[in-house]
Amino acid sequence: MAIIVNLDVMMAKRKIGLTELSDRVGISLANLSILKNNRAKAVRFSTLNAICRELQCQPADILEFTEDPTD
Repeated sequence: MAIIVNLDVMMAKRKIGLTELSDRVGISLANLSILKNNRAKAVRFSTLNAICRELQCQPADILEFTEDPTD
């Protein structure tokens, strides 16, 4: 997929763990882990909004577009 999720990088910069972010954002650990490990097929804007609010970042800090040679 051409969209890369850099949630793990932003979490490391903010020194916050998966469990703490899950509690703050109100998303299950399983769903947040799927997003963090770049296995998500979609993300809701409300989820992205909550993550950005808690990590004090912009959506572009988490989502990155790269060319996919298979497209």
